[in-house]
Order: sequence, then C-alpha cells, then structure tokens
Amino acid sequence: MKRRILIIEDDQDIARSIAYNLEREGDFDVKITGTGEEGLSYLLEHPPDLLILDVNLPHMSGFEICRRIRREAATAHLPIIMLTARVAETDRVLGLDLGADDYVTKPFSMRELMARVRAVIRRAQPESASTGYDDGLLRIDFESFRVSVAGRDVRLRPKEFELLKALVQNPGRVMTRHRLLDRVWHLDYHGSTRTLDVHIRRLRQKLGPAASMIETVTGIGYRFRPSPSPAERDHMIEKP
Repeated sequence: MKRRILIIEDDQDIARSIAYNLEREGDFDVKITGTGEEGLSYLLEHPPDLLILDVNLPHMSGFEICRRIRREAATAHLPIIMLTARVAETDRVLGLDLGADDYVTKPFSMRELMARVRAVIRRAQPESASTGYDDGLLRIDFESFRVSVAGRDVRLRPKEFELLKALVQNPGRVMTRHRLLDRVWHLDYHGSTRTLDVHIRRLRQKLGPAASMIETVTGIGYRFRPSPSPAERDHMIEKP
C-alpha cells in the first residue's frame, strides 16, 4: 500500500519538485496544498501518513499549523517534517518543541529530503516488540523495569528509567529538553532544564559501555542512537 503524503508549501515550484521525486519512488501518493488554511482543512478530513510543512506560509504559519495538529486526537501523532529558510537555532527548537519530527532548511538536497521522509515514516511504524528493546548490548524490559548492559544488570531510579524509555521509544529522533521534561516530569514541572541534564549524566554513568548511544544535540536536547555496528559494539565493551 502506498503511503499518503501531504505537502503544504506556497512555493509551487518547490512543492511540485518534492512531489515528483516522491512519486518517482513509487511508494507514495502525494497531495499539494498552497495555503495553511487549505492544508489544515484537507488534513483534518483526510489524515495522511506524513506531512511536509513549510514554515513561512501566508496568513497561517507552519508553527501554528503544527500546534493545531498536535491538539487534535486524530492527528496528534502524525509525522511532520518542517521546511524553512530560517536557520536560527531558536526556530529549529520551536519547531521540535511543537512536535515536528524533523526540520530541513532551504535550500536542501532532494536526495537528503527523500532519505529523511523514509526515516520518519519508518520510525512512525509501530514496533513489533513494543514491550522492550534488545540489540545485544543494551537490553530493556519496559514491563519489568529491568535494564542490562553487556549482560550485567543496571539499577536505575524511576526517572532515569523513564528518560531512557522515552529516548529508546523514539530512535534517531531529537527529543528537546522541554519535551523530555513534559514526558517524564509531566506538564506541571516548572523547574530548570538542568534537572534533566543531571539525570542524563547519571544515566550515562550507569549505562557504561552503552552510554554513547545517548547523544547530545547541542542547544536542543538528546537523541538515542540504536543498534551500534558489531565493530562499534566491540570497541565500546573493550573500553575501560
């Protein structure tokens, strides 16, 4: 079955170029809308499998569309890739905080965008083994709250476990500090993000040879890098 992709982009040349490349791959059906109002109306009636959303739209910005999408139950988990000519870090953080899954700045490589589309759709697919994670080095049982690294049990505090779980359940996806705080400490938390950084540092210390699987995305948050290669895994285990 082909994946349905909606593009909300007011530059028709860019929109048609993206649609052409997606349809050429043979796995996608693409719909283009040129305004935020039209795109949001279509999306709520016909939810796609992925939204490619321009930030700088007339009348209604991509940020506002993303905010509205995340408020609706039917589209709360819709994968979103934002496109923008803005390069400021604050804009990237805002897009990710609002719930975007990826952020691509213009001008961009069409080949890179296609790869990002495939990666976001792949991450959005339900995991066949949703009760845990196991790559041979790091093993996690979400139901029993057990964690082991290289065969050795690791004892985590509740918040540390919830942080690890949140990252592992979103492999390859940048999780902003505020999103992780909302996920683990919930929406009523109003403290400093330093609390999160301290917990991440302690979590890495306990994970030992698997610590590098939690990557820092400077100025934004953290990302889980799953399944290291056998060579990388051997190197991590051999490190003192």
